[in-house]
Amino acid sequence: MKLYTRTGDKGKTSLIGGVVQKDNARVEAYGTLDELNSFVGEARSIVQQKQVQDQQHKYDDIAQMLLSIQHELFDCGADLAALKEGERGYKIQASQVEQLEHWIDEWEAQTEPITKFILPGGTDFSSKLHVCRTVCRRAERRIVTLCHEQDINDEVLKYVNRLSDLFFVLARVGNALEQEKDVAYIRSAEVFPPKK
Repeated sequence: MKLYTRTGDKGKTSLIGGVVQKDNARVEAYGTLDELNSFVGEARSIVQQKQVQDQQHKYDDIAQMLLSIQHELFDCGADLAALKEGERGYKIQASQVEQLEHWIDEWEAQTEPITKFILPGGTDFSSKLHVCRTVCRRAERRIVTLCHEQDINDEVLKYVNRLSDLFFVLARVGNALEQEKDVAYIRSAEVFPPKK
């Protein structure tokens, strides 16, 4: 089988249940998730290389979590590529959104409290996770646009919304693990309430 099919040479692509233009809102949404998945893969590569260099295992759980997220981003894309819910049902379920919330709570407990916006940056890993966070937010906006036009699996939008929060928390964890301080935006008001 050849990798190229020539079916897209006229600007169209096949979805599950039909053919659309490549600039269709549905294609734009799952294409942005594919872009995000590539950045997540790069972030995972950074921590895997760090594990080898430092001969430590403090990133093992994060590396495994990022791998799970990459699989679930493919699931999100598959759900968005379906023009209607098929007999198999959708892949992303409420339980996966709940798992993200559990991870957010678990990892946030390992960071120092913040009250102000912080600047993206720090370690290579943390900086890459901030890129993941912002691309995730763009994917979320594309999915919202799609929601105005067509029916989708609502759990995908919830999943992507939570995922950007997880990337924010993990970026802070990545800095904390290397004793790198987050840098507060100097003109920020106090926007994060103190933890109770």
